[in-house]
Amino acid sequence: MTKLEQALKAGKFIITSEVGPPKGINIEKCLNDAEQIKDRITAFNVTDLQSAVMRFGSLATCKLLLERGLEPIMQMTCRDRNRLALQSDLLSAAGLGIKNVLCLTGDHEQLGDHPQAKPVFDLDSVQLLQVADSLTKGKDMVGNELEGVPGFFLGAVVTPGADPVEPQILKMQKKIVAGARFFQTQAVYDPENFKNFMKQASRFNVPVMAGIVILKSAGMAKFMNANVAGINIPDGIIGELKKDKEKTKSGRTGIEIAVRIIKQIKDHCQGIHIMALGWENKIPAILDGAGL
Repeated sequence: MTKLEQALKAGKFIITSEVGPPKGINIEKCLNDAEQIKDRITAFNVTDLQSAVMRFGSLATCKLLLERGLEPIMQMTCRDRNRLALQSDLLSAAGLGIKNVLCLTGDHEQLGDHPQAKPVFDLDSVQLLQVADSLTKGKDMVGNELEGVPGFFLGAVVTPGADPVEPQILKMQKKIVAGARFFQTQAVYDPENFKNFMKQASRFNVPVMAGIVILKSAGMAKFMNANVAGINIPDGIIGELKKDKEKTKSGRTGIEIAVRIIKQIKDHCQGIHIMALGWENKIPAILDGAGL
């Protein structure tokens, strides 16, 4: 059982963060950034070619984190691999000691730096969960027996800010049936909306960690509103980011916004997932401000 699984089953409030592998092999910085906050973080998500940009691999990064005594959550997307490769990578991960897996469909390659790439999407996130769960029961996707059975703690994502939210609740239920044992959410900026979502999601009795993205500028907020599904950053927050440009540039405004949101939602979920996007050094201040 992983540390993440143990903590969630014990009912502890969980804090996870994110490691974004570099575009190249200079991996030390992101590993060192993770080490700086390891005493405050239960596990680190490792993104899988985030935003469809070619980068150092999630699987290799997870192994390097393990070697430093840090607990990884390997993100796996369906965009770039067919069912053979997905199953092979899952087995490889298990063989290297990686057990936490977050199953995602993945951003379309048109969003990234290789728009000419051929998309695969042989499976979607629900099917990937089903496949990973089947592997833990000793069978591959077509029923062949495995020589040695992996053990995974499987997670999935959900978007509480979707409008309407009912399809997200239905998808969440499908993912649980497929094997999801925890959820991390898209970034939360409307605490009341999140609370209403959790009233519906609580019936599943599966841990939910609320996503927190640190806002760096009003421009970033507007871009997210325009381009990220399920995100609706209120005008009031955008106004805060515009009000004092120096304070926003230093990160203080983003920290204040994150702290306020966490305080408002932390009693309604079992953890938070902080996506710092290069501002990992702001995480301790956020946790201190939120009393975590």
